[in-house]
Amino acid sequence: MTAIDISTESTNTTMTAEALTQFCDDYLSANAFKDYAPNGLQVDGGRPIQRIVTGVTACEALIDAAIADGADAIMVHHGYFWKGEPATITGMKGRRIRKLMQHGISMIGYHLPLDAHPIVGNNAMLAEILDLTITGALYPAESHPVGNITTCVPQSTDDLIAKITQALGRTPLHIAAEYHENSSSETSNRLIERIGICTGGAQDMIEQAALMGCDAFISGEISERTTHIARELGIDYFACGHHATERGGIQALGKVVSQEFGVPVTFIDIDNPA
Repeated sequence: MTAIDISTESTNTTMTAEALTQFCDDYLSANAFKDYAPNGLQVDGGRPIQRIVTGVTACEALIDAAIADGADAIMVHHGYFWKGEPATITGMKGRRIRKLMQHGISMIGYHLPLDAHPIVGNNAMLAEILDLTITGALYPAESHPVGNITTCVPQSTDDLIAKITQALGRTPLHIAAEYHENSSSETSNRLIERIGICTGGAQDMIEQAALMGCDAFISGEISERTTHIARELGIDYFACGHHATERGGIQALGKVVSQEFGVPVTFIDIDNPA
């Protein structure tokens, strides 16, 4: 577990959970998304917010760390109440929510809005740390694209792997494109300069990346089918970790909130190899 203070100078400002949520809703255009879970305030702790902890996922370890930090609110990318999960607040979910309520901690979560935001979004942050320039949407018809097309200085797969490893602190799983027998040597040894990106569990967008003429696709997870798709469509795939690719957005949002409201914000990274 790593804690990073990302706050600006504190002005001892207090605010309600509703005010914080309204600001984030507007900033992220949350109402523009049809999502898999509710965005915004998911658990109201019922007390003024003077200190915030951010993290990728609202797991029990993050809640415990927020309690120890004296936080009044937790802001995350992966919150609760996902489509298809049991509605009852029992077991693991019951323990988590009970701790939040017992300690008066509000929990605020943003999923797709935090993936897509052009300034603080997960994709925007991933592009920034990998020296990629976003040039468009992976799905051009989307008004708030969740995936993007980027360009970079032409580089080999080894160079890109080294850059990802340095930026994310973990070596990506690389599936090399399998070029056909009639491919020229020049094509087979091409450099990568057009890359599709979508953080988290977006591995199935690889087909769209290939359709859009990308040399490679970067995401978080990999499925069994992803290997075959990459080889047969001639597109390199880099699985960089769901958690690792989605640390950037919530940290960036925390900085915006700290600047807007003058409250201390601490990012706590609960290690996750997936």
